[in-house]
Amino acid sequence: MLKCRTVWKKLAPLARASSTVCRQNVRRTALTNGRIPSSAPAAHMSTGPAGGIGPNQIYALVFGTACLGGGIYAYRMIKGDKQRYQERIDEIESRKHKDKKESDTTIQSEPPAVEAPVTEAVPEPEPQAAPSAEETSPPAPDAEVAAPSETTETPPGVDSEPASSKIPSHTPYLLIGGGTASFAAARSIRARDPGARVLIVTDEPDLPYMRPPLSKELWFSDDPSVTETLRFKQWNGKERSLHQFYITADELNSAENGGVAVLTGKKVVHMDVRGNKVKLDDDTEISYDKCLIATGGVPRNLQVIERAGDEVMAKTTLFRKIDDFKSLDKVSRNIQSITIIGGGFLGSELACALGRRSNESGLEVIQMYPEKGNMGKVLPEYLSNWTTEKVKKEGVKIISEALVKSVTCKDDKLEIQLKDGRLVKTDHIVAAVGLEPNVDLAKSAGLEVDSDFGGFRVNAELQARSNIWVAGDAACFYDIRLGRRRVEHHDHAVVSGRLAGENMTGANKPYWHQSMFWSDLGPDVGYEAIGIVDSSLPTVGVFAKATAKDTPKAATEKSGTGIRSESETEETATSPVASSLPPPAVVQHKDDYGKGVIFYLRDKVVVGIILWNVFNRMPIARKIIKDGEEHADLNEVAKLFNIHED
Repeated sequence: MLKCRTVWKKLAPLARASSTVCRQNVRRTALTNGRIPSSAPAAHMSTGPAGGIGPNQIYALVFGTACLGGGIYAYRMIKGDKQRYQERIDEIESRKHKDKKESDTTIQSEPPAVEAPVTEAVPEPEPQAAPSAEETSPPAPDAEVAAPSETTETPPGVDSEPASSKIPSHTPYLLIGGGTASFAAARSIRARDPGARVLIVTDEPDLPYMRPPLSKELWFSDDPSVTETLRFKQWNGKERSLHQFYITADELNSAENGGVAVLTGKKVVHMDVRGNKVKLDDDTEISYDKCLIATGGVPRNLQVIERAGDEVMAKTTLFRKIDDFKSLDKVSRNIQSITIIGGGFLGSELACALGRRSNESGLEVIQMYPEKGNMGKVLPEYLSNWTTEKVKKEGVKIISEALVKSVTCKDDKLEIQLKDGRLVKTDHIVAAVGLEPNVDLAKSAGLEVDSDFGGFRVNAELQARSNIWVAGDAACFYDIRLGRRRVEHHDHAVVSGRLAGENMTGANKPYWHQSMFWSDLGPDVGYEAIGIVDSSLPTVGVFAKATAKDTPKAATEKSGTGIRSESETEETATSPVASSLPPPAVVQHKDDYGKGVIFYLRDKVVVGIILWNVFNRMPIARKIIKDGEEHADLNEVAKLFNIHED
């Protein structure tokens, strides 16, 4: 449109001039015709002298010349624009090739010592993939070019090279956090985009790993070097490693088929959402196309311990990471008494694990909590009391209804003063009182934090912004059945990380999954749960006599994995088949709860289910909650789990 206006401005004077000439010729013709007699022959009635060029021919000639000139001018303008456009495109392309050439030159100029360990040191096949919610998920294609964790250390000869030169300045997929959610997202991205380049940035010194064994199987290992190898045997005797295989960050851009690189010991301290880039704690900037925030959380501590001073804090462990496991393992072998504050999942698991060790070493293990029994906020009172007795049999001294008033250090001993006057002396404290979601990036990124549950608020596709997703403990999502929630369990980290990875590659899927969680009090007692399991809700329990196969150890032998969310699939729950045996009776709160199902009700609708020593039935429980129906007789519902079949 602009070009047409420009051409018209050039042609307008010519058009007006030709129009003026035409009008003048018409006037002359009229005057001339007026002087000619009416009897003149028709052959001489012309607008001009006979045999000459008339005014009409002059007008046509002028108009044609103007049109021709305008066409030539328009052609030259269009041709010039095309030429300038092509020059601009060529300039951009040459700039890209120049940048790529410089990048290749930089990569080639690095000492070959960096690449040598990666291509040569592959001492064993890749272990079974860690936290994945479905065994059918395709393995990460980067496994073929990945190297074991031992080869990711930089050779001594390269220490003088600045660290920032090894960090890619841009990555298509940036994952912040090195936990289960990031691992699941990276695997999902690579499954949908085999050539993807994924960079994981974690402030931990270790590669991404599975957290559940830190409070479970690792404590039952007979290997004295378990804190170094981090290899353990599951309840079924199968050996696994905490780590997986990755490539180094400096290899990411040069990897022919892409891959998953991990940048350890680096913390993202600032996010520029508009500029699509982040800043690390060493001022290095990394730009991205799509980003996942999977920062997890940090362990909570008691305020009375924080206010007690450095001497008390030095004798306190906040259990969360590999370093915490290593530290607590070392401490527990060199002290006489240890006290675990907290009666939830983590506190009870650590109490049972350390209690087993106390039988051999003489270590005094104390567990205290404000509830009446173990996991009192989750289990109904009768089952909580039974669990407490189970923990006591493991060699743990239980102090219930304990509210800590103060903690002091005297004569190299910690003195825990309770509000009811009781005094507990111990050598070390483990605070297992919950998790605080890590939302440090919310302020710089301008992301919303949920005021009720904490964590980043995300939509049904786990998006916080158009190119930013959140998964794992730090995500506050909307549950279509149970409302807005934030979940701090392994299975949720697996599923939310996998879904976020799929959506980062364009899947646009909503989060419909009901995540589960599990806890093992050693190899003989374990449970799986789903939905809202709150002891303040009305509950109905249906129990049966347990057999030798109704233990976590037996379940692991059957499924082949101790990470039980790996063996769970929703498809198996589409058509549950009820047992043909007579309906069981509702439990009469006896002293022996071998195995069973506990239903949690809200407005007569099942909103939570615990499977007590009942394994590989979680898809059925998930479907019951998803249906959201009222049930007149929960005995009939319990038949779906076949708990009375041997």
